[in-house]
Amino acid sequence: QVQLVESGGGLVQAGGSLRLSCAASGRTFTRYVVGWFRQAPGKEREFVSGINRRGFTTMYSDSVKGRFIISRDNAKNMVYLEMNTLKPEDTAVYYCAAQERFWSDDIPRTGYNSWGRGTQVTVSS
Repeated sequence: QVQLVESGGGLVQAGGSLRLSCAASGRTFTRYVVGWFRQAPGKEREFVSGINRRGFTTMYSDSVKGRFIISRDNAKNMVYLEMNTLKPEDTAVYYCAAQERFWSDDIPRTGYNSWGRGTQVTVSS
C-alpha cells in the first residue's frame, strides 16, 4: 500500500479556487489509481474525482464536473485537485485515496484501501 498525505485545504469565499495536493510514498505509484473523496458534516463520504494510474483518464461526479480538474505527476508521486468556482456546498473534508490496479486503466468509485487523513475545505457564502 501507499501512504498518502493531503494538503492545500483552507477557507475561501464562494466563487474562489483552491488546489489540493496528495503526496504518495513508495516506488510503485504508477500501479495505483487515485481518487478524491469528500465528507461533509452529517453526510456520507462521496466520490469526487478519480484518475487512472497513467493519468490518461479522469472521472468526475456530476456535482463538480466542469469546475474541478484532477491531474497527477507520477515522476513526483503527486496527485492534484484544482477546484474552481467553489460553492458553499463544496465544504467538506477532502480525502485522497488509492488502490492498486496495475492490470487496468479504469477508475472505480469503490474499493480504495489506502487513505490520507484529509484536508478541510470551507467555502463561505
